[in-house]
Amino acid sequence: MHDLAMAMPHVQRVEGTRGRPVYQVGGRSFVFFRNPRPDAADPVTGERYPDVIVFWVGSEADKEALVADERSPFFTTPHFRGHPSVLLREAHVGRLDYDELAEIVQDAWLARASPRRARTWLAAHGLSTSD
Repeated sequence: MHDLAMAMPHVQRVEGTRGRPVYQVGGRSFVFFRNPRPDAADPVTGERYPDVIVFWVGSEADKEALVADERSPFFTTPHFRGHPSVLLREAHVGRLDYDELAEIVQDAWLARASPRRARTWLAAHGLSTSD
């Protein structure tokens, strides 16, 4: 995941709180490793998940598509209601194949990159803004 984030253009990795990585494009976070919080906890034990990753998404529809599928490892919490992002536990990254993980990282980058950078990246990969 780290290599995928760093492979995107104009990315900077900064340390967030507690030294957890934050990946930014143009000073805007697109993927970050969240500190344990009470809104993301084991439903049986109440123990806070120590391994939550936040990925920006392009729209509420994109978010819904990712979290509505019961087979998907992505989730959200009430804290993120209305926020254009999805959550994933590091422990569940293995449920995604490489291409799926690459797509979520790329989409997160596209959601936060400037329009010019996004157009340039899409054109370089033979994609249009409508893909």
